[in-house]
Amino acid sequence: MSNNKRFEGRRAVVTGGASGIGLGVSARLAAEGARVVIWDMNEDALAAARQRIGPNLVAARLDITDPEAVNRACKDAISALGGNIDVLVASAGITGPNTTAWEYPVDAWRQVIDVNLNGLFYCNRAIVPSMLAGGYGRIVNVASVAGKEGNPNASAYSASKAAVIGLTKSLGKELAAKGITVNCVTPAAVRTPIFDQMSQAHIDFMLSKIPMGRFGTIDEVTSLICWLASDECSFTTGGVFDISGGRATY
Repeated sequence: MSNNKRFEGRRAVVTGGASGIGLGVSARLAAEGARVVIWDMNEDALAAARQRIGPNLVAARLDITDPEAVNRACKDAISALGGNIDVLVASAGITGPNTTAWEYPVDAWRQVIDVNLNGLFYCNRAIVPSMLAGGYGRIVNVASVAGKEGNPNASAYSASKAAVIGLTKSLGKELAAKGITVNCVTPAAVRTPIFDQMSQAHIDFMLSKIPMGRFGTIDEVTSLICWLASDECSFTTGGVFDISGGRATY
């Protein structure tokens, strides 16, 4: 982990920040000087994150599919951090079941879209005004290579992540002259707790598509996200950044 302080004085919100990629990002931001609020649904994971990261962290339970709750949480985060939010990393997400599109349960489809797309939108929407007020912002939305290629037996997940890419490109253009960059990352599979939501057959399929022959690591994805969330990322917005072990072809 880097020992520099490129986020000194910055205030950040990370969704899904209590586990997986979100936890890795939260820990890196805090280690490099940021004050961090994480939003997550898992109480046990939130408690563990508090212990791991320490005093630079505020952990809050939040259902991001409730837009009014997101608005309230945003106000609470601004108060807890002592000023406008500088960084948003939107990494909360679910996979949904692995089955064909014509057999996909409608309720499960709605849930995946509600978390992965609508919830991400609510968070972007709630936090942008704070960034506009401060004249600075870095938004990093976590999509997936599935949003570019479409994974079989994961139609809702693939569709939701494709929509995240489109939202990122649109919002990036809207904010391009405002001192706020908006980018997304499209990882191939990374072994995190989200694997528990997938069938072994689907995990094996994802691995078979990666030319490097291995899954990515949380640290590798964290490094890319934190660059996009930093001052160094000043002339890139509406961008889609692959981190796929060679899988992505465009």
